[in-house]
Amino acid sequence: MSLQFEIVPVTPFQQNCSIIWCDETKEAAMVDPGGDIHLLKEKAQQLGLTVTKLILTHGHLDHVGGTEPLAKELGIPVVGPHKEDAFWLQGLPRQSEMFGFPMTEAFDPDQWLEEGDTVTVGNQTLSVLHTPGHTPGHVVLYSKDANVAFVGDVLFKGGIGRTDFPKGDYQTLIDSIKGKLWPLGNEVTFIPGHGPISTFGSERVSNPFVADEMPLY
Repeated sequence: MSLQFEIVPVTPFQQNCSIIWCDETKEAAMVDPGGDIHLLKEKAQQLGLTVTKLILTHGHLDHVGGTEPLAKELGIPVVGPHKEDAFWLQGLPRQSEMFGFPMTEAFDPDQWLEEGDTVTVGNQTLSVLHTPGHTPGHVVLYSKDANVAFVGDVLFKGGIGRTDFPKGDYQTLIDSIKGKLWPLGNEVTFIPGHGPISTFGSERVSNPFVADEMPLY
């Protein structure tokens, strides 16, 4: 028995919302329900899942826009991100205006996450890593059993998260990737906030921002 996941791209930004579940209990969580909540509910229903919580990697609108209405409708808690992203969640109305999204009200989660915390989904357990740089309160969720990590906008196939937003920092992000993600192992599959999945090992070889050793031309 292990953790399963299905990716549902949402919002005009094609943000990867991951529906994750325990295949033993069919209990599920949604990671970064950024919007299009009708699609998320439909997919969970198709898969025969009971969604018990929403988990946020960071406070950017395309990752959290559907959180409040979905949490209220399903009567479930919101977990994460780290409290350093509180200012992003409180600034959601402004973010809505900036990006031309439907108005999204400010909110706080039911639980902030810290480095070393764990989040359970059915019989499965995810470890929490605090990975600042893209935002100061960004977190990554890692399942050792499934060898998979949900990394939000920290790392992409061939790229890394932007660091030009308020309280973003390039070197901090690089340190988060190399210091927190690489030690998990080359075989770990990661689901980024946008775009295709990859493995840490592949990025260590080919990603121009964080490869361990780039070839000389």
